[in-house]
Amino acid sequence: MKFLLIISHDEHFRPTEGLVEEIFRWMDEMMERGIMVHGNPLRPAEEAKTVRVRNGKLRAVNGPSTRAKEKISAYVLIDCRDMDEAVKIALSHPMAKAAVVEVRPVWEELAGSGKG
Repeated sequence: MKFLLIISHDEHFRPTEGLVEEIFRWMDEMMERGIMVHGNPLRPAEEAKTVRVRNGKLRAVNGPSTRAKEKISAYVLIDCRDMDEAVKIALSHPMAKAAVVEVRPVWEELAGSGKG
């Protein structure tokens, strides 16, 4: 079962060199164990574009879609047996000590079905 780890932090967060090294070690371990499918940090939220179509009107605005204090900064797609295992994996991510890691199940049955 696939889960997306959505990593968020506030604007004041600055990763240390040690934390970055921990993250790379964690990623290597998760890849070796066959858990991590893919993942990357994201460019700053200020570089985002948010697009909407409402009543036939197209709208694209600069910035993220929410005004939350915490912004999404990275994502990791993992493959686990169940939510319990996914939460354990998320808790082991170095960013869990420095930021917020949301664990979100992926609707796999829609992938490639033409229904999603």
